[in-house]
Amino acid sequence: MDKWSPEALADAFRFATDWFAVYVEEVNALNVYPVPDGDTGTNMHLTLQSVRRELDLCDNTKMREVARALAYGSLLGARGNSGVILSQLLKGFSEAIKRSPAVTPELLAEALEAGAQSAYRAVMKPVEGTILTVARGVAEGAQQAVEEGAATIEAVLAGAIRRGGELLEQTPEMLPVLKTAGVVDAGGKGYLYLVEGLEGFVLEKPLPEPPKIEKYAQEAFEEEEYGYCTEFLMEDVKEPVEKIRELVAPFGDSLLVVGAEGYVKGHIHTNEPDALLATVARYGRMKRTKVEDMSEQHSEILSAVGAADEAPPPTGLVAVASGWGVIKAFRGLGARIVAGGQTQNPSVQDILDAIKSLPNPEVIVLPNNKNVILAAEKAAELAEKEGKKVYVVPTRTLGQGLAAAVLYAPESDAAGLTEEMKEAAAHAVTFEVTRASRDAVVEEVGEVSEGQVIGLRDGKLTVVADDPEEALLNLLKLTLDDADDYEILTLFHSPAVEAERVQALVRKIEAAYEDLDVEVHAGGPDLYDYLAVLE
Repeated sequence: MDKWSPEALADAFRFATDWFAVYVEEVNALNVYPVPDGDTGTNMHLTLQSVRRELDLCDNTKMREVARALAYGSLLGARGNSGVILSQLLKGFSEAIKRSPAVTPELLAEALEAGAQSAYRAVMKPVEGTILTVARGVAEGAQQAVEEGAATIEAVLAGAIRRGGELLEQTPEMLPVLKTAGVVDAGGKGYLYLVEGLEGFVLEKPLPEPPKIEKYAQEAFEEEEYGYCTEFLMEDVKEPVEKIRELVAPFGDSLLVVGAEGYVKGHIHTNEPDALLATVARYGRMKRTKVEDMSEQHSEILSAVGAADEAPPPTGLVAVASGWGVIKAFRGLGARIVAGGQTQNPSVQDILDAIKSLPNPEVIVLPNNKNVILAAEKAAELAEKEGKKVYVVPTRTLGQGLAAAVLYAPESDAAGLTEEMKEAAAHAVTFEVTRASRDAVVEEVGEVSEGQVIGLRDGKLTVVADDPEEALLNLLKLTLDDADDYEILTLFHSPAVEAERVQALVRKIEAAYEDLDVEVHAGGPDLYDYLAVLE
């Protein structure tokens, strides 16, 4: 074949997507960099499936339309690090061919080179031994074939596969993590399978049988410095991609921020996913977000799930919180977090940014502090002017917020869910054990000295005590002696409280209240020795 027409190019990528599907699990099994999460093949395949959907919708008789489908479809469907890089390979490829009536062998080599260059530019800190290296090899092989007189598409692809394969085999020497596991780079292997699929179309090969999957060693990996794999897709972005990339860069590593036609796609590993998403949301309308805890390998925030063309669920959730254990609990329930609370009240803009960072058309906000309710209501007003429907559940404590968040279901109607959350919050009791910040005389307890241990029930100073454990036990006694319908006590303790003290406290609680289930979590707000929720 001496050239590809637009129709032939579209059919080649459709076939290559099917070819790649045969090897998805093999590529997944290879994936050990940067964390052993085993999804590189899946991510690349989903990205290619998004391309195919766009190809099926566009006019395949026009090269510009086919090129746009390659770039636009891959950007919208890009999943994970490997998917985003693949989208940039296809973006560069499409830019090179879009003005030509057909893809000749010479143009194919130019397009593969343009794709490699685009991918390298998209990565802030390119690492050799990855898909980038293999893409470079593919481009080198294609160019060498042309220089040696290749006059057909299949000859150029053969040269690309040969040189790409050579560099793929060298990736373990470039990355110690690959050599330790005894594997080649997963993303590079996947890209080579894509190119092999294009060659298979030209040569009219049948789809191969799936290979036998090898199990590779996945030990000897250091823990990542950053815990959350964060992705976002925004539309209607007016700012240059470079500006968005600069804003995102300080939040972590494994950074990719790319864009086309008003869309910006981002991927980063970070410890501050909520603040990152709130920051970029100022520059466009959030279409889809995903945050995964890389240590647990499951979604903790999933504002939208499924294929790239699926709409987000109707209702999103924003919660104001502090203390890493409390924040983790809210994230586990599906909330976008605004950092802050007692002594660190977030601004209206902080809450507005979090609302805008969600792709859901309706959003529920849990302020979780009496001093934050007005700011949340103002943020809701501003968000509604920009097209969001926002409901504020006036939770006055973190305990009320957690009780409300337990009911969150993204597919539920926000108005009805808000009323259910209000009822749940009203039935929860929050205990906070801290120290007095100054001398005072309080009607309920009398004189209080600066530094003295105090206990609050639903935000109201109720007891003073000699130590935090006594304060919490007294709060429980005052509440449970008058009521027997509480079943669960969720207890958070600050990093300053030793494990032995917590264990001794729990034993006393369980001895005094045999029917009460006690759940203990580290990572309470620094301000409190103990934060507890009675439900």
